[in-house]
Amino acid sequence: MKIRSALFYTSAPSLDSCPTSALSEFAFIGRSNVGKSSLLNMLAGKEGLAKVSATPGHTQLINFFVINDAWSLVDLPGYGYATTHRSERARFETMISDYLTKRSNLARVFVLIDSRHAPQTIDLEFVQWLMTAGTPIAFVFTKVDKSKPKQVQKNIELFREAVSAMSQEFPPFFTTSIETGDGRSQLLGFIEKSLEKTRDA
Repeated sequence: MKIRSALFYTSAPSLDSCPTSALSEFAFIGRSNVGKSSLLNMLAGKEGLAKVSATPGHTQLINFFVINDAWSLVDLPGYGYATTHRSERARFETMISDYLTKRSNLARVFVLIDSRHAPQTIDLEFVQWLMTAGTPIAFVFTKVDKSKPKQVQKNIELFREAVSAMSQEFPPFFTTSIETGDGRSQLLGFIEKSLEKTRDA
């Protein structure tokens, strides 16, 4: 897939305020500081499309970007940012859960996992919730250039084992690096195939 255009469309603080759209939506979410905004900019081939911040929890709304006038990339707030006020965390949780379980044109949720670490409880709990809700997911292991390949592979295998205890089938997964661009073509190719299936249905 060649990215010809990537434009910010709108932000929404709740499911009810999300735009009415016939475009398939591909949402990205992960633990705070997993490198989500940088990954989205890499995918779109447009630096600064999603705001990158050194401060975890920067994304606080559901952000919609229209790609090639054909599909929407959706940037969701990160989870697990402990210093967010309790009332704000509750709002985030409601906003995210409503979108992930009730948005009719949501095609896939990409859950970002930091490949530098062994499986984290917060990630596994979130994945289990998504699977229980029946939300279609895929995994994106980020920052694969930051550790030795053997360690990355070990962490991915440990994650696979943990998820296999929840489901018989392991969802599609991708490995990515912002520094090298690894994984970009594979992710965009997966999205393109998903759109083709939707058109053929």
